[in-house]
Amino acid sequence: MSYSISTLLTRNLHDVFGENDPARRRAAIDEIFTEDCVFYEPRGVYRGRDEIDRVAGAIKSSHPDFRYQPIAGPEELGNGGRIQWVSGRPGEAPAYAGTDFIIAGPEELGNGGRIQWVSGPGEAPAYAGTDFIIARDGRIAAVYLFFDKLP
Repeated sequence: MSYSISTLLTRNLHDVFGENDPARRRAAIDEIFTEDCVFYEPRGVYRGRDEIDRVAGAIKSSHPDFRYQPIAGPEELGNGGRIQWVSGRPGEAPAYAGTDFIIAGPEELGNGGRIQWVSGPGEAPAYAGTDFIIARDGRIAAVYLFFDKLP
């Protein structure tokens, strides 16, 4: 099945990286990621849905009580889209915010998207980064995570 840009953005945010329940997270990964998906980050390369599941679970376990909340609904423009969000403990001020970008389309267009984010437990972010997403046939094929220096 092929998914819309808005669906990929929303489900990746909530159902993969925001999901505490391992069975529901895995079901979402099986639905929205390609079988040959890859997650690249400075400490390693993780291939396949099993590894995406493991990495997303490890990230979520570092702050299990945080919830991602969209600031507005997903926006689509041509073959791209974005969703802006904040995250933190319910009832408290957000601990961090981000914008996820995705570009989808034929291989010759590159299929790349960009996400910039910062994260931390308090008012000042502890770290920041930029993610690039590649979508193929209506599913996420790759995520590239880069850590950035804080301003």
